Amino acid sequence: MSKSRPLDILSRYRTAGRASANAADVVGALGPDPDVTPDPTAAAFFDVDNTLIRGASVFHLAVGLARQRYFTIPEIAQFSRKQVKFLISGSEDLEDMESATEAALSFVEGRPVSELMALSEGIFDDHMVDKLIPGSLALAQGHLDAGQRVWLVTATPVELAAIIARRLGLTGALGTVAEIQDGIYTGRLVGAPLHGQAKAEAVRAIAEREGLDLSRCSAYSDSSNDIPMLSLVGSPVAVNPDQLLRAHAKQRNWPIRDFRRRARIREAAAPLAVGGAGVAAGIMLGYAVGKIARR
Repeated sequence: MSKSRPLDILSRYRTAGRASANAADVVGALGPDPDVTPDPTAAAFFDVDNTLIRGASVFHLAVGLARQRYFTIPEIAQFSRKQVKFLISGSEDLEDMESATEAALSFVEGRPVSELMALSEGIFDDHMVDKLIPGSLALAQGHLDAGQRVWLVTATPVELAAIIARRLGLTGALGTVAEIQDGIYTGRLVGAPLHGQAKAEAVRAIAEREGLDLSRCSAYSDSSNDIPMLSLVGSPVAVNPDQLLRAHAKQRNWPIRDFRRRARIREAAAPLAVGGAGVAAGIMLGYAVGKIARR
């Protein structure tokens, strides 16, 4: 497959951003507390993985699905073979990311969206709640208490992202959009994974739709890949930042909030030591989509 030209890549990012904004429904906080004065032109945008949740959210989803035998052993083995090159190289190339993501989507191809959503609800309650980062949740609640909307922005599939937003009482979620026809996954992406510049495009699109003033908005992330999104708002914050983002934030005097502890870092790495179907499922979904942005 030939590499995409810069203009083609930008077009895919814009398509992904617009698709994510179009798919984003208000699922949680329909409005601020009645005792709080609404602030309709300000909002906060939160990355998910390692910002709100320790580890990759789709990793936790994949493990939960594997435990419910949603995948067969041959399916897992087939997917794993496709992912070896991508996982080893850690490529950030758009076509490599799309290939990895579409390989993951191939395992839901032909399955009803409602089926995966129903399973995901229980998986969040059983496997993700204890991975939430209290300090980041407090930041999000602070924006809600100020009458502002709070949106998740993540490479995680938009359906799972919406479940997380609903469970946390947040406004909604922007996530990677998989093509759906008649309520069934086709196994193809719409645009590109919501990663890097695509996140900024999604935030810009939802701001236009919701009448937000980006200079009055905030954004939170742990990853240098999210610098385009962070740079788009008036109040960017680095949360649990990687080395590159920490350096970038210090250079620009962005606030840095670090809620990590050594024990939590070890816990986030623990799935890599888990044997059997859990690891294979984690590779299959968690690092096919989650490794794309680890965010």
